[in-house]
Amino acid sequence: MGRIHFLNVLEGDCSIIQHDSNNISIMDICNGNGEDKSYESVYFSSKIPKGNYNQKEYPTNPIQYIKSMGIKYIFRFILTHPDMDHMDGLKELFENFNVLNFWDTANNKVIEDGNFGQYNKEDWDYYQEIRKKSKNPKVLNIYEGECGKFYNKNDYPNINGDELYILSPTKELIYKVNKDNSNNYNDLSYIILYKNKNKKILFAGDSEEKSWNILMSNQKLRKEIQNIDVLIAPHHGRKSGGNDDFLYLLNPKLTLFGNAKSKDLNYYDWKNKKLLYITNNQAGNIILDIKDSIYVYCSNKVFIDNFHKDKIINLQQNCIDVGNYKYYCMGVI
Repeated sequence: MGRIHFLNVLEGDCSIIQHDSNNISIMDICNGNGEDKSYESVYFSSKIPKGNYNQKEYPTNPIQYIKSMGIKYIFRFILTHPDMDHMDGLKELFENFNVLNFWDTANNKVIEDGNFGQYNKEDWDYYQEIRKKSKNPKVLNIYEGECGKFYNKNDYPNINGDELYILSPTKELIYKVNKDNSNNYNDLSYIILYKNKNKKILFAGDSEEKSWNILMSNQKLRKEIQNIDVLIAPHHGRKSGGNDDFLYLLNPKLTLFGNAKSKDLNYYDWKNKKLLYITNNQAGNIILDIKDSIYVYCSNKVFIDNFHKDKIINLQQNCIDVGNYKYYCMGVI
């Protein structure tokens, strides 16, 4: 059984994949240097009947979360692109866990001293050191269409690797973004398709129109992403996440939105297409359990109680414990 954890981590990203092979993949990290306030949200959210559940004010610290799961080593860390809200806590993560592989794009991004905003320069410096050493962990630059043992080729009997298929970026796009020196490194963000038991979950990173235009022009890749089960929305669900066309093709049964300022979020396209979505700000942390169906769990019980009243999808009245965290079943897709 594959399991995906989509964590509530401020306005960045952090996803954890527990593979059938028992390998662990971490995709991006945010709030790794911050407090874990998720426990406080239980008391706060219980006073709110509906509307803005305000869970983004009560983020999870991914490092504490992973420790509570009893994880000792991380098989791969994937940095979708070199923005600080996707590597906030990178140094702390690597110093607390043995990380075997590091997926990175061969970007030439530079950040001038003093331009780190709320984030720590130490994480950026640590990232550059990892790239220079490239041995421990092993740094891998993997691009669209590449196949390899342990990620999408057989490495265990009856298991087709860890079922991670790279759809973007292409080598050509990396070259163009680096050459243009526009400082918009969202254009080279990884788009990764995870397949398990005929279910398809698409991690879109902070991808924007250049990525989607290339992907959509590839007939083979178009077939791969048609009618997927779950979409991790591009750029946390911001309007910059691409054009409308890709949503018609993807037609996701469920979309997960990260946190961003409301004025920046692209709710309209999902509502207009009558596509189901939930946000970290509503649900807190979100878990996808992949069995014969995908079971969706959320950490904010009040949101779940209100969601069940609407009876939008099949109800499963049960909860699970993950480390020190409790989750409540939203339903099955």
